[in-house]
Amino acid sequence: MSILLGCIADDFTGATDLASFLVKSGMRTVQLIGVPSGAVDLSEADAVVIALKSRTLPSDVAVAQSLEALEWLKKQHCEQYYFKYCSTFDSTENGNIGPVTDALLDNLNEEFTIICPSLPVNGRTVYKGHLFVNDSLLNESGMQNHPLTPMNDANLLRVMSSQAKGKTGLVPFEIVSQGAESIKTAFHDLSKEHRYAVVDTVSNDDLYTIGKASAHLKLLTGGSGLSVGLAKNFEDKGLFKIRSNSAELSKIEGDAVVLSGSCSVMTQKQVARFQETFQSKKIAPLDIASGRSTLNDFLIWFDEHRHSGALMFYATDTPENIKQVQAELGVAQASEVVENFMADLVAELDKRGVTKFIVAGGETSGAVVKALKPTMLKIGASIAPGVPLTEITGGSPKLIALKSGNFGDQDFFKKALEMML
Repeated sequence: MSILLGCIADDFTGATDLASFLVKSGMRTVQLIGVPSGAVDLSEADAVVIALKSRTLPSDVAVAQSLEALEWLKKQHCEQYYFKYCSTFDSTENGNIGPVTDALLDNLNEEFTIICPSLPVNGRTVYKGHLFVNDSLLNESGMQNHPLTPMNDANLLRVMSSQAKGKTGLVPFEIVSQGAESIKTAFHDLSKEHRYAVVDTVSNDDLYTIGKASAHLKLLTGGSGLSVGLAKNFEDKGLFKIRSNSAELSKIEGDAVVLSGSCSVMTQKQVARFQETFQSKKIAPLDIASGRSTLNDFLIWFDEHRHSGALMFYATDTPENIKQVQAELGVAQASEVVENFMADLVAELDKRGVTKFIVAGGETSGAVVKALKPTMLKIGASIAPGVPLTEITGGSPKLIALKSGNFGDQDFFKKALEMML
């Protein structure tokens, strides 16, 4: 049996974000960590999401990894393909969204696709081609301070045009509000002179409408929100039946830890809320880099406190403090210090029998996944929109939640812990 939807995500939290929406829509979904090197049992999967860590790589490397993932998915005879990026369109002037999408289109011999990062349930909307985060333009939302992919322009047509080959057009809300057939007609008209269409999206209902209008496209690109109506498309084509039990995971006993590397505004609030009830230990990049703090220091602290309940290790900080660290270490080195330390810490916690990991931040999630070395994640119910509970299949059983920076409310960590019981 072929896979209905083959997805490529440009980071680990983005992959679980997408997978959670697919599960909620009734599709049994597995997440693969990178391109598999051997046989994978997909007999019970309707959708597959390959998680890459390509968002901040050099564009040529990101393109190569994405094409490798696409070639593997093509061997599964997918009905449709999906390139998932962040709902805040995280990228630089050189990519990687534009170059990767160009390469995927070329590989599939397709001439046209859509750009739809919107996720209204989390406050990401597009109007007149401009991306908003809640009531603020993207470049005024805090994303302009992102340490790796600062977003200084909310106009998606300009951003995409600066990165990609071919012209980028707009399907305005006036067309979207008229329904799927009007959107489909707009796609057809734009495709005569444009390679890409940014689609205005202000509500969750719009996503269902856009998804219906996109059923004929071989490649879709967007945030996780665009996926909400795709299961219905496949059902309408007679390819499968929407399932009601697609999110069951195993019950797993053991200790839980929170690892937070994101410096988003919401994650800062989530860390502060967690600290009101639970104990935590800060990872200070300058102390780690200088040797003033060592891995053994953190392991001793963990051993002393593990019986007091869930514990947190966090590098989350204010933009001002992050900039100070970057000024001393350099942007790349500051990030590497935290990621490498998190990976080493998780590897040791795994040896100590920790079975539940709650992770905040895309780069941190990448470090945790690197340490735990899973090949496949089974996707469970959502803790918050776009953030599912997942189970590492094969080997030692574990539960893991991978959260993008601004996702979830202030009590997210508490809710994740409760769902892991």
